[in-house]
Amino acid sequence: MHGDPWHALRRYTAARIALGRAGASLPTAPMLEFQLAHAQARDAVHLPFDATAIAGALERLGLACLRVRSAAPARESYLRRPDLGRRLDDASREALRAAHGVFDAALVIADGLSPLAAHRHAVPLLALAREALAARGWRVAPVVIAEQSRVALGDEIGEALGAGIVAVLIGERPGLSSPDSLGVYLTFEPRRGRADAQRNCISNVRPEGLPIVRAAHTLVHLMLEARTRGLTGVQLKDDSDAVPLLVRPDDGGLLDA
Repeated sequence: MHGDPWHALRRYTAARIALGRAGASLPTAPMLEFQLAHAQARDAVHLPFDATAIAGALERLGLACLRVRSAAPARESYLRRPDLGRRLDDASREALRAAHGVFDAALVIADGLSPLAAHRHAVPLLALAREALAARGWRVAPVVIAEQSRVALGDEIGEALGAGIVAVLIGERPGLSSPDSLGVYLTFEPRRGRADAQRNCISNVRPEGLPIVRAAHTLVHLMLEARTRGLTGVQLKDDSDAVPLLVRPDDGGLLDA
């Protein structure tokens, strides 16, 4: 490995480069690291979603929440039948309809394919974004915690609550270097049948990727633009880098708009 120009690049990326070789295979250490990363990714997918802990964290922040489930009765069926994760079970649908109101936005925390990501990153991101929206006069629905959820479940949640915009904070499919990556999917006028092209996505939210503060800033900016322009998706471009920071990381407060 001495003098290999690829070796110096390892400090800049978590990708598996400059691993070396032992004969026709990998050296022992990189092989063991690969097997560990693979195990961590599998564990992230199958980790039980601790909705109770998330609800407790939200309540400590003074935020009301609702707990719902998709039509997937268990993790195995959720993984084998993605369609079940895209619709609510009957009890959850009725509970959301009972909470129907006139809301500018609904915020959803969902397990997705990495409950680990939701456990680690969803609450602080949501808290920053929600405070920024509330300070601007937005009427935000109670936070929804969704179990066995796919992204499109947010469409039915937003529709049932009467929300103008829904943002789903959901665990992304784990990679071999990112078992705890959170994604945020934003949809204007959510309703069943929305296509992926009608959403905006903020991805790779984690300390080694997009920091939580920056993700919250991007989310708030996109939500403000979505309401102004009446759309989300491929026609709504992210130019949040050109906008002053909308959230303050030290105490969750706002910078002056």
